[in-house]
Amino acid sequence: MKYSFKNDYSEGCHPRILKHLVETNLAQQNGYGLDEYCLEAEKLIRQKINNPKAKVHFISGGTQANLIVISSVLRPHESVVSAFTGHIFTNESGAIEATGHKVHGVETADGKLRPKDIQKVLDAHTNMPHQVRQRMVYISNSTEIGTVYSKKELQELSDFCKGKNLYLFMDGARLGHALTAETNDLTLEEVAQLVDVFYLGGTKNGALIGEAIVIVNEKLQEEFGFHIKQRGAMLAKGRLLGIQFLELLKDDLYFKLAAHANQQAMKLKAAFMEIGCEFLTETFSNQIFPVLKNDQIEKLYQNFDFYVWKKIDAERSAIRLITSWATQDEIIERCIQEIKKL
Repeated sequence: MKYSFKNDYSEGCHPRILKHLVETNLAQQNGYGLDEYCLEAEKLIRQKINNPKAKVHFISGGTQANLIVISSVLRPHESVVSAFTGHIFTNESGAIEATGHKVHGVETADGKLRPKDIQKVLDAHTNMPHQVRQRMVYISNSTEIGTVYSKKELQELSDFCKGKNLYLFMDGARLGHALTAETNDLTLEEVAQLVDVFYLGGTKNGALIGEAIVIVNEKLQEEFGFHIKQRGAMLAKGRLLGIQFLELLKDDLYFKLAAHANQQAMKLKAAFMEIGCEFLTETFSNQIFPVLKNDQIEKLYQNFDFYVWKKIDAERSAIRLITSWATQDEIIERCIQEIKKL
């Protein structure tokens, strides 16, 4: 049976979450996120970011989080800027556009946006009110191609956005992996200080489902619950989400799982480097993009599943391998042995 490196949510959830769900299954609780588990998890997140005024909302998935945050913030004539590789631009079936808001895609070499990239979009939209107004910048950390923002890069983005009256929104589907990457110099508290809204992704890091939206900018907090309800994202049994984040965060299990996934990916990266592989991008998180010859891809595909990410030329393509919180050492060793044969 093939082992899949296609994504970081092929497995279910961490056993501690299942145990807690079973243990609390018959305990009656309030619905719609007002249960004791959600309330305790919200409190824990506010403590971790050292911001008692932040508002926390739990919903089921990343696309849902992106859609609700962006559509709740933007007025009908406002738009959002994203890297071409950004999830809202490439992989959400036009969800943002379906709400009536344009997404401006920007070409970047490493998946990360910089002030100069955003300025180009602003410069192309000065004929007001005949063009849409840019109001939000969307970034991912880690990005969809595995790169992570440094503190300096995020600080520069934050300062730029404040100076241009733009909201800065961080997609944190893989935020745990970004913050535990060996090259990372950001803390969760610093992220909360530098962006207006972000979320902690659970689906890709040990939860069954769930993302925790954290609204730092108080201007954006009011009436957010109405948007969650209107988009069909308010779970009646919100306890399902609260229990998961409570279990993931109470002793930093969330970051331990992400660190494990990163470490496993780096073992594979080292093996590819040993056979002289190039990489599409330099990553230190749980996604790697080695460039292989087509016949090498076919050989590796005999025992492992992965995506062919980008065609380089007639003979070579970059593939994407993603490790998860549950990727075991024996799987990594099997893959390393196959890599050595390429």
